[in-house]
Amino acid sequence: MQSTIFFLIAALMASGVSSAQILTPEQAMQTRRLNDLRFSPDGTRIAFVVAEPPKGAVNASHIWVADVAGGKSRQFTSSAAGERSPRWSPDGKWLAFLSARDGGSKLFRMAADGGEASPLFRGKYNVGAFDWSPDGKSIAFTAAEPSTDAAEKKVTDKDDAKVADDPAKRPRLWVLDIESGKPKAIGTAGWQVGEFVWMRDGAHLLVSATPTPSDIEWTESIWQAPVGGGDWKQFATPPKPFGRLQLSPDGRNLAVVATRKDGPSPHDLWVASTDKPVFRNLTASSIDRPVESYAWSGNGELAAIVERGFHTELVRVPVDTGSTPRAVPAGTNPSSVAVHGDAIAFAGETAASLPDAYILGANGAVRKLSDVHSSWRNSKLAKLELLKYKSFDGLEIEAGLLRPDGGTNLPTVVYIHGGPTGRWRDGFDQWQQLLAARGYAVFAPNIRGSAGYGHKFIESNRNDWGGADFKDVMAGVDDMVKRGIADPNRMCIGGWSYGGYMSEWAITQTNRFKCAIAGAGLSDLASEFGTENGASYDRWFFGTPYEHLADFQKSSPITFIKNAKTPTLILQGEADTTDPIGQSEQLYRGLKAYGVEAQLVLYPREGHGIREEKHRIDLLNRMIAWFDKYLKK
Repeated sequence: MQSTIFFLIAALMASGVSSAQILTPEQAMQTRRLNDLRFSPDGTRIAFVVAEPPKGAVNASHIWVADVAGGKSRQFTSSAAGERSPRWSPDGKWLAFLSARDGGSKLFRMAADGGEASPLFRGKYNVGAFDWSPDGKSIAFTAAEPSTDAAEKKVTDKDDAKVADDPAKRPRLWVLDIESGKPKAIGTAGWQVGEFVWMRDGAHLLVSATPTPSDIEWTESIWQAPVGGGDWKQFATPPKPFGRLQLSPDGRNLAVVATRKDGPSPHDLWVASTDKPVFRNLTASSIDRPVESYAWSGNGELAAIVERGFHTELVRVPVDTGSTPRAVPAGTNPSSVAVHGDAIAFAGETAASLPDAYILGANGAVRKLSDVHSSWRNSKLAKLELLKYKSFDGLEIEAGLLRPDGGTNLPTVVYIHGGPTGRWRDGFDQWQQLLAARGYAVFAPNIRGSAGYGHKFIESNRNDWGGADFKDVMAGVDDMVKRGIADPNRMCIGGWSYGGYMSEWAITQTNRFKCAIAGAGLSDLASEFGTENGASYDRWFFGTPYEHLADFQKSSPITFIKNAKTPTLILQGEADTTDPIGQSEQLYRGLKAYGVEAQLVLYPREGHGIREEKHRIDLLNRMIAWFDKYLKK
């Protein structure tokens, strides 16, 4: 339920939106997202990924390349299957990437000046992460053992029983010799392998891995793996969970983003010397905001993008903890940072300004490198307004507001983000823009537990879902009414994941809302813990239901379902393993048992986020129709 799994709001662009027409779901989907910016070794070009609008059941992305000096970009890859994860070879002559054009996830490369893509090797591997060796002669990658012909025949014959947590299905580490095209397995089968980085000697890798993977606790450490074979040596263990490993250009320091102490999500930037691998927290006291993205520069510091309320901030962080991080003005909210020398590239957007690539030069000037939303140039999108209000105990809460041209006494949708360690930000959001275009006020509070306000704020709803966080929501509702923005008789609530949970909780605690929408929510926290994929995040909040069942029950909407009277639309992907389908089915059955108007809509093949084009359009139309039905009478 973390924000990184929240909603997967399909983003993406093909046709423009005229300012003279009301934004439609079909048009709202025609935006693109930019990510994974990578400078070429000589710093003259930047590769980045552009996620396209969904077409049918396909969510494709393509690689673009921007010329730094000229400030122009062009699409570099274009297969129907899409491409992602661009990685320049150390000599800058090749760009490697992942694509499903041959089925699965395979490694390809193209000459840096363009041409035809060619596979780097043949085989039934589904590649996850990958990277070039320092000398460019090898590529390390993660993948499970390829299926044998016999195993594939059993699937064809429907003799396909699955063993839960089968060690043979776990990804492991491989090293591909590019000249021979032959990959070699590194390490012991059965380990769970995640991220890795090459050490500068080219003979070792630092790998995030565990020999004892668990769904209910974090067990990963960082290991040093010899490329030539042999035993792995434990290198270090940052506070868990952790991720985003990056080695400094000189190879002397390893950086990670890790939690402050024991969870619930990676928050601070930590660094350890590769000679004496003891991790130091660089940002806990100096910044105390989640590090969203970062990149090493060549002068002993890192460029980090940190979440600060509804905004993101670009900060230079010295490795020397005696030096003070300093903010760098970047204009639009930055993300996905890349660094080369004094130049910093990033993607940026606001609620009313769609994503593009930018570069910040040594002189502090920001230049735009792409124009992937040119067709939206004359469109009118609602701008974000920021509000602050006092909650029941005096704690200050920040909220975003989108509304039509400063309107008052408006029908209002209270919109809750996922997580709970997610947050609302100043960026394009389909639900918010569609509703604002139809005359609604959209109130989006960053209640306690949200990211972007310090680690203590994140911890403030531990073992208290539906407690003070819900009171924050209702204090915001009162504030909206007091300001004259919201019509107290025309208010609904909605959200996805934890936002869906909070909508479900609201209908069991109050009758103030005329309707609710619960997307992929949680109705029974104990059963959700036992059926979700990866419960370590939830364990941080509540422990386990085997030992703390009462805590799970006190925060479960299903415990209080007999109080519900609010008409509720429930939206759910059938293949969701984050908040499984049973959570929505249980809520629906409970509401029907007490005669509450409810509708359950299931989307086949969909996971925690709804991705297919027609499903997404159906969802957005249902959302609009449900709010219209109860708020525009």
